[in-house]
Amino acid sequence: MHVISTRAGLGALLALTLAALLGFPACLAAAKKAGQDGVLAVVDGKSITEADVENVAAAEFKALERDYTQKRYDLLQAGLDRLVEEKLIAAEAKKRGSSAEDVLADIETKPVTDADVDLFYTQNQARLRGTKEQIAPQIRQYLEQLNDQTAKKDFIAGLRKEHQVDYKLEPLRVEVAATGPSRGPANAPVTIVEFADFQCPYCVRILPALDQLMKDYGDKVRLVYRQYPLSIHNNAEVAARASLCANEQGKFWEMHDGMFANQQALDAAQLKTTAAGLGLDAQAFNECLDSGRYADEVAADGAAGNAAGVSGTPALFVNGRFIAGAVPLDDITAIVDDELRRRSAAD
Repeated sequence: MHVISTRAGLGALLALTLAALLGFPACLAAAKKAGQDGVLAVVDGKSITEADVENVAAAEFKALERDYTQKRYDLLQAGLDRLVEEKLIAAEAKKRGSSAEDVLADIETKPVTDADVDLFYTQNQARLRGTKEQIAPQIRQYLEQLNDQTAKKDFIAGLRKEHQVDYKLEPLRVEVAATGPSRGPANAPVTIVEFADFQCPYCVRILPALDQLMKDYGDKVRLVYRQYPLSIHNNAEVAARASLCANEQGKFWEMHDGMFANQQALDAAQLKTTAAGLGLDAQAFNECLDSGRYADEVAADGAAGNAAGVSGTPALFVNGRFIAGAVPLDDITAIVDDELRRRSAAD
């Protein structure tokens, strides 16, 4: 069992990260003082202020602010988890009449067998350098470390069940408007806002998870779809508009499912065929699509996604809590369950 001192590691982490993070706003404050009344430069008698610069690079400054907020939250979360662990281990040590070091040393770790090494090598051979005999010691050491981490994680999870641990740290949330076609009641305790692209293969992969989620949670969850067509997908924008044209006739989700079912048929002519096959009024749909009626709405959704920190699809916001990519259902339900627990505790 490989045991690492948690206190020393946490202290170093806090010292280094806090120095970096807390120094960041101080640098901004110093920059402000450099200009008189916010003036950073004067060209032919005309002032350029700090506000002017921030307006020109508004998106970049917003991204910088989000990055700082996320890093600070991650630090708080990591530090809190470490301190909770220490208290739980200390309580267990007191119960046993031993030390925290002895408690950690007594955690049983699954041994690494030759078969484990062979399997890892076989599964990762294309990414490894050297023969199995040459790198077997490194593989074994790596797997031992993984087993140690898993065993400790499971042990701490067991201690959390035995003791009363009430987390007060609120999750980091991003304000995202829940506007757009939706499934589920408007007053559901959990709202998921999804930014997606009809030509994105990863958006297809998350569909089964979202469908299962809506079945499992019923009226407790509302799913809102917002458009985020990526520039790398040549038919994504017209497909986004097509979904909103279908929404005019109350068939957004039918069109949504139809387009995701055949991502190879997303040019304008093919979309018209899909719409007709779904029973939409073809003339009304075709006129809507050809007119570009919802171009501004699609662009507005994209801008909202950018402002929220979206850079790829799918992107989910579960009551404002960000999830990036086509994650497994369990990853989403863990947050949904936590949100429902928090709502129940607050009522």
